[in-house]
Amino acid sequence: MEKKIISFVIPCYRSEKTLAGVVDEIGSTMDAMQEYSHEIILINDGSPDNTWGAICDVVAKDASKRILGINFAKNFGQHAAIMAGLNHAKGDYVVCLDDDGQTPASEVGKLINALVDGADVAYARYEHKQHSIFRNFGTFMNETMATVMLGKPKDLYVSSYFAARRFVVEEMIKYESSYPYVIGLVLRTTRNVVNVDVNHRKRTEGESGYSFGKLFALWINGFTAFSIKPLRFATFAGTVFALLGFLYGIYTIIKKFVYPVAPMGYAALMSAVIFMGGMLMLMLGMVGEYVGRLYISQNKNPQYVIRETTQDEDK
Repeated sequence: MEKKIISFVIPCYRSEKTLAGVVDEIGSTMDAMQEYSHEIILINDGSPDNTWGAICDVVAKDASKRILGINFAKNFGQHAAIMAGLNHAKGDYVVCLDDDGQTPASEVGKLINALVDGADVAYARYEHKQHSIFRNFGTFMNETMATVMLGKPKDLYVSSYFAARRFVVEEMIKYESSYPYVIGLVLRTTRNVVNVDVNHRKRTEGESGYSFGKLFALWINGFTAFSIKPLRFATFAGTVFALLGFLYGIYTIIKKFVYPVAPMGYAALMSAVIFMGGMLMLMLGMVGEYVGRLYISQNKNPQYVIRETTQDEDK
C-alpha cells in the first residue's frame, strides 16, 4: 500500500539560526511515523539575514531530496508565504508550522490523527503560550476579528500551526487575490475544523517578525477580503445618525417655539458636527479601502514573486 504524504510548509523570516533544528526535528519525528512519507517546503519571505543561505544548506544536506526551498523577491508576508507553500505542496495532508521552533514538529502526529478521525482542518491550541505580551495581544485581536467578521466559532482557537486535508488545500489555492488570509480561506471552505492541544515552546533565538503595522495590515486583510460586515455597519450607523439628526432638528424647532430666547447651544452643535465629520471620514476611508483593494486585485497585483527555488539550481 502506497504511503500517504505529509507536506510541511514553513514560512521563513530571520530564521537562519533556528531553521536547521526545525528541519531535523521534522526528520526525526517522521522516522517514527513509518506509515507516512513527507516533504518539506521552506519559503524565504524576503528575510534580511542569511535565511536563504540556511535554506540552501539544509537542502544540500538532504540526501532524500525531500526539501524544496523557495526564495521570494521581497517580503510579502507570512500568509503569502503559506500560499506559495500550498501551491507547491503535493501531500495528502499539509501541515503549516513556524520556523522558530516554538511550534513542536514532534507533536504533528496529534494533528494528523485528528484529520484521520474525520476533521478537515486541525489547529494547534496552546494551554500555556510562550509569546510576548504584544504578540498575545495581537493574537487576541486577530481571534476577535475572525469571530466577529468571519463567523469563526468562539471556541475555535486559531494558530499558525495547523494541518489540512488535500481537498481543503486545493480549494484554498484557487484564491488569487493580492491579499490572502489563511483562516478566511479555511472557513469559506469548511466548518469541520477542530482544535488539538499541543505544547508551545519559548523562543530561543531572535524575536517575532510581527510589528504592530504588520498585525494591523493582517486584520485589515481579514475583514476586507472575506467580509462586508464593516460596510453593513457603516450603513447601519449612517441610518441611526440620520434619524438622530432628524429628531434633534425637530427638538430644536419645538424648543425655539417654546423658549424663544433659549441659547442655540454652539458648543453642542460643534461637538455634533466634529463627531459626525469624523464618522463620515471613517466610513469613507473604509469604503475606500475596499475599492482600493479591489482595484489592486483587478490589476493582477501578485500574491508573491518567486526569485528562485533550490530546484532551479539542480537543473
